[in-house]
Amino acid sequence: MSHFNQSTKSQDATKAAARLANIKLQMGSYNPTVFTSDNVPQAPEDPMFGLMAAYRRDTVEKKVDLGIGAYRDDNAKPWVLPVVKQADEILRKDPNLNHEYLPIAGLADFTSAAQKLIFGADSPAVKEKRVATYQTISGTGAVHMGGLFLSKFYPRPSDQPIYFSSPTWVNHNQIFSNVGLSSKTYPYFSTKTKGLDFEGMQSALESAPEGSIILLHACAHNPTGVDPTREQWKEIAKVIRARKHFPFFDCAYQGFASGNLENDAWAVRYFVSEGFELCVAQSFAKNFGLYGERAGAFHFVTGPGPDAVNTIGRIFSQLAILQRSEISNPPAYGARIASIVLNDPALFKEWEANLRTMSGRIIDMRKKLRGKLEELNGKDGSWRHITDQIGMFSFTGLTEKQVLKIRGDAHVYMTKNGRISMAGLNTGNVEYTAEAIDKVVREA
Repeated sequence: MSHFNQSTKSQDATKAAARLANIKLQMGSYNPTVFTSDNVPQAPEDPMFGLMAAYRRDTVEKKVDLGIGAYRDDNAKPWVLPVVKQADEILRKDPNLNHEYLPIAGLADFTSAAQKLIFGADSPAVKEKRVATYQTISGTGAVHMGGLFLSKFYPRPSDQPIYFSSPTWVNHNQIFSNVGLSSKTYPYFSTKTKGLDFEGMQSALESAPEGSIILLHACAHNPTGVDPTREQWKEIAKVIRARKHFPFFDCAYQGFASGNLENDAWAVRYFVSEGFELCVAQSFAKNFGLYGERAGAFHFVTGPGPDAVNTIGRIFSQLAILQRSEISNPPAYGARIASIVLNDPALFKEWEANLRTMSGRIIDMRKKLRGKLEELNGKDGSWRHITDQIGMFSFTGLTEKQVLKIRGDAHVYMTKNGRISMAGLNTGNVEYTAEAIDKVVREA
């Protein structure tokens, strides 16, 4: 290298260093981080994920997980439904299988089958093409899509809230607040009877501002396991009609609650038969065991009328914009598995048997837990709610103080509000759990 080149490079380096020094001088004590703790405070830990983490950290062998909202078999293991294994094999052998994008609305065979499952094959709304359906990221994504659509298009005062049951699924509050909808609650669970506070619910719906959005759990209410009777649903519908409220159903447990798909969809189908305009968030996580595949559907139903098809077309077009801006295209695998089963009569029949296996085991655990608690503390009826409630969860009536003591003493994990996942119980731990509950109740 020549002396000239060396000299030139040395001069360039000197100039660059001078420029950097000048920039630093001008910047002074500039801090490039604007996301300080004042702007972005530490978020509180999600209660459910925090509970799961605490359970995993516990090194005691005889610990019990009653927080998990997922089905477990009698060996406390995840259960892959036999019908899902069959569908998976069919899918694997399909020579036409590819990994191209699904349409924005999702897999058509899946969304049409999802409509029939929740509304019924003979539903007038489906036959009259008054339903807009989009495949979503499981039930959570369906609730979010519905909330986002309503926040943009539902005509209401800007400060008018959406109404949830008290209590409700913890994520409802976060989802709707994130799309700009405030919330209020209506009474639902009676701490006295450990059942439905029907009068309180009715009164709150009657006094809510006309045209309010009312979120309803279609079946197996989370977290209480308490559902209205069919007659009570009819009365609820009367109030909602009289007050011109808009019903928003969240259906996460169809077929998983009672073991009967028709029974668990009854409330939704009744409202549709009564001509309501409504929407439904539908999950296939629990009833197919496809938790991680995130298969779900959002349905919007217009009321019957001469302009219904045009109305649903406009709604469908706006949902496409929302879907495109958030996920563009839904994931394919879980929808393909569910579609294979839903559209094959033989596999559908086997799926119903799998549902009865899951719901049946949970019903059996309810009986065993109640039976042991009554054996320990007398049959005074104080534990009847365990078997009166339905679905994956039971609201025990235990206080937060009792819940934490049970966790500390017996290493039995449940949410602080006393909700337990019945799927976490099995023949190996149900008596141990009952004894832990009985002990803390006696001490109280």
